[in-house]
Amino acid sequence: MTHPIFAKWPAQHPDRLQLFGLPTPNGVKVSIMLEECGLPYEAHRIDIGANESHDPAFLALNPNGKIPAIYDPDGPGGKPLALFESGAILIYLADKTGQFLPKDGPARYETIQWLMWQMGGAGPMFGQLGFFHKFAGRDYEDKRPRDRYAAESARLLSVLDGRLDGRIWIMDADYSIADISLLGWVRNLIGFYDAAEIVGFERFKNVQAWLDRGLARPAVQRGLEVCAA
Repeated sequence: MTHPIFAKWPAQHPDRLQLFGLPTPNGVKVSIMLEECGLPYEAHRIDIGANESHDPAFLALNPNGKIPAIYDPDGPGGKPLALFESGAILIYLADKTGQFLPKDGPARYETIQWLMWQMGGAGPMFGQLGFFHKFAGRDYEDKRPRDRYAAESARLLSVLDGRLDGRIWIMDADYSIADISLLGWVRNLIGFYDAAEIVGFERFKNVQAWLDRGLARPAVQRGLEVCAA
């Protein structure tokens, strides 16, 4: 492999898809998807605390300096493909394997719609709440930013709760990349961010049941541990 990323993170199995990540809410989207798909891959831990995502080798793969990113030696037309942005990677892997995203028709676009909802809404808002509730922002005397993100996170959970009313998964009986994109974020919100009380998570019974179903999946459990150490 000639890509600059491999100068710092060599591939032991160059024939496999290469994952560069960390078990953050965005990072686990791809590791869970890979475990669900059963696609052979090799994982490389990118230590964002040590600023490795801004190493020149990593920036050659993702100029935005964020995890996750992948390098597929067997991309479209049999040519290598480097790809970043977790949502784009989910769509790519779904199309590559023919799993967790309909190939065509209204259900395909509805699934992508909910993926975009996570990318543009739930992820950023939950992340901001985490900053202002648990991390450096918690020391700010002005609690209006925290309260703003808490209220918006609760609103988004209400939207998700309504969608899940009478449904097993976001797309009803069909577990999809929409679910995969959200599991890590909801888990983080009430776990790592310790924000269950501030958003009133106990109100969202459908979300609770959905999260329990998702976290019970063996592939999800494995995916959450990829690149952990």
